[in-house]
Amino acid sequence: MIRKIFYMRKLLVVFILIFPVSVFAQIYPAPQLLAPYLNSAPSIGSRSAVLIDAHTGTLLFSQNPDDEIPPASLTKLMTMHLLMNAIDEGKTSYDALVNITTESWAQSQPPRSSLMFLEPGQIVTLREIMLGLCISSGNDAAVAAALHIASSMTDFAAMMTSEARNLGLKVTRFEESSGISGLNMTTAYEYASFVRQYITLHPHSLKEFHSVLTFTYPLAANMPASRRPNFVTYTQQNQNSLLRTFPGVDGLKTGYIIESGYNIALTANRDDTRFILIILGAPNNSSGTRIRAEDGTNLLNWAFENFKTVRPDVNHINSICSKAAQLWKGKENFADLKLNADQILDFTSPAKRALSLYYEILIPEKLIAPLPAGYEAGYLVISDDEGELLRAPLTTAAAYERGNFFKRLWHSIVLFFKK
Repeated sequence: MIRKIFYMRKLLVVFILIFPVSVFAQIYPAPQLLAPYLNSAPSIGSRSAVLIDAHTGTLLFSQNPDDEIPPASLTKLMTMHLLMNAIDEGKTSYDALVNITTESWAQSQPPRSSLMFLEPGQIVTLREIMLGLCISSGNDAAVAAALHIASSMTDFAAMMTSEARNLGLKVTRFEESSGISGLNMTTAYEYASFVRQYITLHPHSLKEFHSVLTFTYPLAANMPASRRPNFVTYTQQNQNSLLRTFPGVDGLKTGYIIESGYNIALTANRDDTRFILIILGAPNNSSGTRIRAEDGTNLLNWAFENFKTVRPDVNHINSICSKAAQLWKGKENFADLKLNADQILDFTSPAKRALSLYYEILIPEKLIAPLPAGYEAGYLVISDDEGELLRAPLTTAAAYERGNFFKRLWHSIVLFFKK
């Protein structure tokens, strides 16, 4: 067995998930190595919550993760997702003008609706509608958005539910675009999966929409000429209080209806570690907003104190796999090994153990030519001072042919005595 040990300071891998880029829908159970830290999670007053490492998908905290609860205005994230998909597909643009109909008029929305204060005749761009969705949480903006890319609210709701299925969500369903309906439904687990995909597909949305603190609308430019001498402008605050109180929070959305209680979808980033936290069902009483904010603060504080994301340099790993294994009876004396092409090495690591990393290449059996490309030849073992952390399979980087007769004969003699 040929062994090569490589040492790198300032980095510790505690656990690595290997997954194709296309599976950002998935959430992975935390490895046993993280169990002592998971047990220290704070208790919360909300009904349901899920916290994950946004990059690796590692599940770090859950409470009643599969309870079906209306998302309330968290629904608007799916509306935003469909709008940005339409923009990416060239079907509309941020600067496109949105027609404000009687249906999307602020006065047409149900009682106690959050509003952007749209009215027919206004000149409003899709970008403004999206700011109204994210900051004002306008139900009128949600109707205008839906009717901008679908012929009816029924059609748009069908698009929302269909997209939920495309994203791997089995329970999540929608009746309309704003979240006012108690018939919209999701779970904390599924919405965490959705949000993970959302910020992966639309990373710019955090800076451009979800972390914006205030929105002022309408401005004079939004009003028809006949209304410009006399109109009211509203400046509204983003209802996500953690944008102001928790360093690193840059999204995403709050929500409330009677049927759900107080909900929030949070994401926060510090030192290249991002967490996603979904909280559903904070108490439906005067303490609900406080409890929702406290639960979010306590869980995010706990996450950053105990965990971090590490992204190893795959090019470096591949370089140490070059000529890593001795090849017997072949034209070449050594074989190049590699990780599979669809593998990404990502870790969720205990924060306090990120000190050093050891790479070790293990070849369990002697490699004898001929060998095809992609032959599983050994493992990349990642360890720290406390022991082995992960074994990732390594395969041959190319096909290796047999050597000439004399080389094969000599290697046969050597291998006989090595036994």
